[in-house]
Amino acid sequence: MAVRIVIFEDNNALRNSLKTLLAGVEGYEVVGDYENCEGVKENILSLHPDIVIMDIDMPKVNGIEGLCIIKEVLPETAIIMHTIFEDEQRLFDSLCAGANGYLLKNNSFENLLEGIEDALHGGAPMSPAIARKVLQSFHAQNRYGLSPREKEVLQYLVKGYSYKMIAGAIFVSLSTIQAHIRNIYTKLHVNCGREAIVIALRDKIV
Repeated sequence: MAVRIVIFEDNNALRNSLKTLLAGVEGYEVVGDYENCEGVKENILSLHPDIVIMDIDMPKVNGIEGLCIIKEVLPETAIIMHTIFEDEQRLFDSLCAGANGYLLKNNSFENLLEGIEDALHGGAPMSPAIARKVLQSFHAQNRYGLSPREKEVLQYLVKGYSYKMIAGAIFVSLSTIQAHIRNIYTKLHVNCGREAIVIALRDKIV
């Protein structure tokens, strides 16, 4: 049975080019192509694609909104974000919403084909530049060695909570919070809450 593909792309020339190229691959069938995600729920439920090639910056309903809708109604559908954007915000918004891959449009068509096959078999295809960003973020968030509880306390500090408020929020004693704060300061190599907050925001620890 052919792999069923749906394309969401507002650039008509690119969408038609992708449609033609993918339709020419043995075992692939492009069952739908759209310029935005305005009718994405109805489109997906009627077509039941195996994989979706999804642009991000589209009019009316963009790709990340479309991604969320698809994952809500047909979570098993593999979705590859196909975009020009390398910024971390769109990348992590996409991954958090359930994207199976994130490929840049400046990669070759062969890379897209490899990404499709990878996603269909449970992989998470990413362009090299995107993979580096993910690794950099992972290392930044973990290089300080904070425990999950310490990260939680630090997150409350960033939100402006006092020690007493944090203790109440996570149902522990004030002395326990003070111990966590001391550990956080030691691991971040800081001397006060303001410095801890600066590092937390700068390095995206929370």
